[in-house]
Formats: sequence, C-alpha cells, structure tokens
Amino acid sequence: MDPAGHKYFTVIDYVIFGLLLVASMSIGLYYAFTGGRQSTTQEFLIADRSMKCLPLSLSLMATFQSAVAIIGTPAEVYAHGTQYWFIGCSYVLGLLIPAHIFIPLFYRLHLTSVYQYLELRFCKAVRICGTVTFIFQMVIYMGVGIYTPALALNAVTGFHLWGAVLATGLVCTLYTALGGLKAVVWTDVFQTVVMFTGQLAVIIVGVHQAGGLSEAWGKVRDGGRISGIDLNPDPTVRHTFWTLAVGGVFLMLSLYGVNQAQVQRYLSSRTEREAVMSCYMVFPCLQLALLLSCLMGLVMFACYGQNSPVEQQYITSKDQMVLYFVMDMLQNFPGLPGLFVACLFSAPLSTISSAFNSLATVTMVDLIKPHYSMTEARATLLSKLLALSYGIICLAMAYLVHLMNSSVLQAALSIFGMIGGPLLGLFCLGIFFPCANSIGAVTGLSAGLLMAFWVGIGGFLTRMPSPVIPLLNSTITVPDVSENITAATAELEADSRSAGLHGFYSLSYMRYSALSSCTVLIVGLIISCITGPTKGDDVASGTVYPVVKTAQSYLKPSTCCKTTAEHKVDGQKEMNGTVKEDTGSQEETQRFLPDVELETSV
Repeated sequence: MDPAGHKYFTVIDYVIFGLLLVASMSIGLYYAFTGGRQSTTQEFLIADRSMKCLPLSLSLMATFQSAVAIIGTPAEVYAHGTQYWFIGCSYVLGLLIPAHIFIPLFYRLHLTSVYQYLELRFCKAVRICGTVTFIFQMVIYMGVGIYTPALALNAVTGFHLWGAVLATGLVCTLYTALGGLKAVVWTDVFQTVVMFTGQLAVIIVGVHQAGGLSEAWGKVRDGGRISGIDLNPDPTVRHTFWTLAVGGVFLMLSLYGVNQAQVQRYLSSRTEREAVMSCYMVFPCLQLALLLSCLMGLVMFACYGQNSPVEQQYITSKDQMVLYFVMDMLQNFPGLPGLFVACLFSAPLSTISSAFNSLATVTMVDLIKPHYSMTEARATLLSKLLALSYGIICLAMAYLVHLMNSSVLQAALSIFGMIGGPLLGLFCLGIFFPCANSIGAVTGLSAGLLMAFWVGIGGFLTRMPSPVIPLLNSTITVPDVSENITAATAELEADSRSAGLHGFYSLSYMRYSALSSCTVLIVGLIISCITGPTKGDDVASGTVYPVVKTAQSYLKPSTCCKTTAEHKVDGQKEMNGTVKEDTGSQEETQRFLPDVELETSV
C-alpha cells in the first residue's frame, strides 16, 4: 500500500464525476426555460404547488442525507458496531407526528415560509427571531457541508481541493438560481438514485473482496460488530437504544416537522393528502439509506478487521476511511471510484441546493416583502439574486472552514444540530399550548439556545485533551499542616464541582435537541404565566392543534353506551343553549380529525 494513502483517479472516474455535475446543471436549465420559466415567486419558491408525492419524498430524504452522514455512518459502524442502526426506530414517531399534526396545520394556513406561522400565532418579533436563527443555522452548515467531502477526497485521492469545492458550489448555485424549487426537487431525485447506486456497487464489490457473503458475516460477527439492544438508561452514554430512539425523535421532528427546507416541500404539494403521503414515503427511503450506510461499515470491517487504515497511518482521520476503502478496494474496477465520488457529492448538492432555496424564501418572505412593496417580476428577480448571493456566501463559508482546524470543524457541525432543538421547542410552544404568549416565546427561544450552546460547547471543551504543564522549578518546600488541609479541602471542592459539570457536559449529543426543546417549553410557559397567558379569543384560528379535543374524540364512548343520566345532561345542555360554547372547538377538531382518520387507514 502507498504509505501516503493516495489512490489516484483514472480518466473514467473523472468523466463519471463530471457527468453528475453536467446532468444536475441540465435539469436546472430545463426548468429555467420550460413551463412558466420561473417568472413568479409562487413558481420559483414553491413550484406553483404542483409537485407529486414520489419526487417530493425522495427530495425530502436527500435534503439532509448529507455527505457527512455518508462518510460518518460507515466509519461509526466500523469502529463501534451496529448500535447506531437503532436510530431507525425514531423514524416512526419522527415522521408520523409531522404527517398528522405539523403538515395539516401548515398546509391549511397557506404559508410560503414556515416562520409566517410564528407571526400568526405570536407576533412579528417572534417571526423575525425564528427567521434569523434559521439563517444562522443554515449558513454555518452550508460551508461545512460542501467543504467536508472535498477535504476527505483531497486527502485520499489528491483530487484538487478547491476544484471540487468550486465545481460543486457553482453548479449548485446556478441550477438553484435558474430553476427554482422544481429544479431542486428533480435534481434531488436524480442525485438520490446516484447515491443509492454508488453505495450498492461498493457494498457488492466489497463483499466479493472479503471472500463472499458468509465469510464477511463471520468476520463481523466474530469481531463483535453486531450489536444487541443496549437498554442502558444513562443519558451520558453516547449511543444506546434510548438515546437513539428517544433523542432521535426530537432530531427528526426538528428536521421533518419545522425546518423550512422540508416544510417548503410539503407546501409545494398539489394537495394536503399528497403532502402527508410524501412524508409517509420518506420512511422506507430513510431506512434504505441507513441500511446501506451501516452495511458499508460492516463490509469495511470484513475487509480490514482490526487493522484500521488510521492505525496503519495510511490516513489521518476516520472520516477519510470510507473514501480510502473505496479507492483501495475498487482500484481495479475503473469507473466505480468515480461512481462513488459522484454518490458522495450528490449528497451535498442536494443539501446545499435546498439550503439556497429555503434561505432565499425566508429572506424574501419574512425579511423583505413585509417592509417593501414591489411588483411580482421584481420580487421574482430578487429571489433569484438572493439564491445566487447565498451561493457565494456558501463558498466564502467553505473558505472560512478551511482556515479552521478539525476540532473547530466538528464544533461547527454540532452547532447545526444544537439550533434545531430550540426552533422545534418554539413551534411546539405555539402549536400545543394556547396560553403561551409572545414574551414567553422569545424568552423561551433565548433560554433554549443558551442551554444548547452551553452544554454543546462545554462538552466539546471538556473532551479536549488537557495541556501538560512541565515543572520549571525543582525546589521542594514543605508547607505548613494547616496549608495542606486548606489546599486539600479546596481541591476536593473543585473536583466535586468539576465532576458535576463534567457529568452535565457528558450528555450524549443525541439528547441535545430534546434538552433544548424542553427548555424552550418550560421557560416559555413559566414566563407566559407570569406575564399573563394568552386568552383563547386572542389566538388566531387554525394556529393551535386541539390536543385535548382530539384525545377526547378517541376516548369518548359511543352514544349507544351512554347512561340515561348522560342523555339527560346532554338534553339539558341543548335546552339551555350551552352547546354553542363548544361549537368553535368542535369545528377546530373536525378540521384536523377527519383527515387524520383517513390517512391512518392508508
């Protein structure tokens, strides 16, 4: 093996990688010059609400199936086994709750930006706070998402670092700015097919190189990489069933319930039913993506065993393992390395294009349109310029990430996850608690962000190796006994405080979203009660989900099972005219309940 770890591309590999970029660009140009030619903001931002559920479901899956996941998940399984696989259990509730609560609510309000809801439910200040938080989240992730795979590719293959960054960033910017959401969705579909094809090809060839299916299974089983269910309730353990299944639900809700990039796709559906069905169809797509990534990690272990390329110093980081494996095992199969690199770069293309489009949407709808009146043609042109501008910002962020070291790079990735939890808590506060007011919403969001950054950054700094301070003076002095006691007491107190904080900072990163979401809810409700809860008449119609009424409708006994006394009470209520008081809440329940029952039967 090459001690430098470099495995170089062939001409065929470069051609396949180039074809990916050309095909993606062609889809954008097609939608730029066909149909309505992206001449209105309605078409550019939400595709004229004309999308079908199948392409939407693939686009929903591809949006956050980033290159970090394609690189990181196999490396995680190689090092620690298949425990991470249990995050798939969180996909059930993480998609059912958006399908039955968030999507119907947002779709019936006819929104373009999900943050319009915050103004309808609270006030304009809450809407602006949510929008600015989302922009900060996505701008950070854009640079990281495009730079990470390019850096790994450069380290393993010698592929030109900035050639990959610029090619990916510019192509993505152009087809997003020209083709709008339709181009983004259909390129996501194409890139999803490329992702699945590349991963499957690598797994098949890897199993063959490992000696066959039975031989590969025996190696991973004997190597202890097939993990059972770990029911340890300790929240500081990095990956357990509870950490992944429970923490994963909050992570999924923050991505598929309230994130603008995903909600914008729901809102582009032709009907509410198709929006809900697209959310259902994401489930098998995500399970397939998780399965392929975990299988790739097992195949890597079957080929290398305990002789990790990192320990052999062929590569410097476990994030480079997947690419090294592909280049090492598939070197004799011309074109396959190029296919996998195309697969790898399909993920950031999907993620970054979705980020461009969603950022242009929230900037236009939430920050510009409410303050400046303009014609439809001018608004459309400005939306395209915003998408183009965010593309340039993405390249600038990639350069900024380049100037950082790897530890800061990991911190930036953690920040992306930490911001999603408080935003989820903010939306849940408005949707499920009619008493919450604007002051409680802003205070709760601030408290949630502070909690997330405190735990996340504190944990990151705690895990950093402590510097070793050498002794500069060898002179030995014997202190007084009282000084010894005082010093020992102070040291014990410091140790106890650090142990308590260390336990807090050791919280699994999968629980960050749950912790920050709950912080927003608790603080928001307390502040709302102190400053005066919102009255029922002041809550805008359709902005609150009727949790109690919906639960009662499922638990309420049928009419034939009522007792005579209950019938008598009902009759008295009708005679006294008290039924009218419940009309509004019953109507609100019916707005949600029939569709929920219909979709459940599907």
